[in-house]
Amino acid sequence: MSAAYATFGLAPAIRAGGVLADGGYQLHRDFVDFVVDGRPLLYRLSDLDAVSPLASDVPPAIFAAHVRALLLEAEPPLPGGRFVLYGCPECADLACGAVTAVIRRDGEDYIWRDFAWQTDEHADLELNGYHGIGPYRFRGAEYRAALGALMDGTAAPRRRVLLIGARVAVLARLAAALRTIGIGADITDDARAVPAEELRGYGAVAFGRAVGEAERAAVLEAFERAGAEVARVDGLAPIVPLLVAQIEHALDRGPLARRRLTGFAAADGCADVEVTSACRVRITAYRLDRLHRTRSREVFDGVLEPGRHRLPLDPRAVRGEAYLVARTAGGVLTAPVTGGQRG
Repeated sequence: MSAAYATFGLAPAIRAGGVLADGGYQLHRDFVDFVVDGRPLLYRLSDLDAVSPLASDVPPAIFAAHVRALLLEAEPPLPGGRFVLYGCPECADLACGAVTAVIRRDGEDYIWRDFAWQTDEHADLELNGYHGIGPYRFRGAEYRAALGALMDGTAAPRRRVLLIGARVAVLARLAAALRTIGIGADITDDARAVPAEELRGYGAVAFGRAVGEAERAAVLEAFERAGAEVARVDGLAPIVPLLVAQIEHALDRGPLARRRLTGFAAADGCADVEVTSACRVRITAYRLDRLHRTRSREVFDGVLEPGRHRLPLDPRAVRGEAYLVARTAGGVLTAPVTGGQRG
């Protein structure tokens, strides 16, 4: 085992929820990710849709138990001294699969080793081990300080959104969709009448296209007076899955430098995508037809290597007023289709 040290840290992360093109739903999860040598550990594990046990919607007592376990102040939950580092974002059932590792002390140091994909109580390192990942040796003081800060009580992400717009039916469907994936949503036509303590509970405010700039400014001023920092979402179109994706992006408070999906635009018959690590990217096109009905179509689903990519689009999928949603397991971006596809 190498004696070289790796740095250990923690960073906020999300598993982006959403309304999928097939009509299904994907849960939104806020969690704390492990950062090893300045890079999220999850990104080293291929394209994995998973969250750590340090999730914001876990009851406080269970959250604290997970932290104590990582500090080796509690017994490992699996045989062989193994701990769950990432699990299923929908149910957290081991049968769905989990990333586990052996955690042990060596003097003051903490060592993570023998990473594996596990679907029952016993790990098969030969068949399902993550070869080439780890072992990692962390300095005890750095490791304990990072995890100990979670025990001190960090502010939970504000997963509530205030919806303001003229089309009540669209807002009602949007609010229902957000609540289904785990994001609270409220509708109002005058945020100035909302008490300051309630405004401070929102992480984002979303405006429909019919809301004028003066009204938007008044709403943002109300949040400012309440001492609430809130993300502004200017709805691209009355298309519920598109609006959900915009709100998901606005609620992502993770460091920009540690995001996987970092750039997205659509113009002249192509989608331009930028990713920081190899990952699966799914792109869905949404458009309004002449009767203002929503049409959707998946236009790309594949694994992209780190860097910038230009992907051709089927003109039939993006004709008229069209928008794209790009999604990875850990993030989502939206873009209007511009140049050469109208008509």
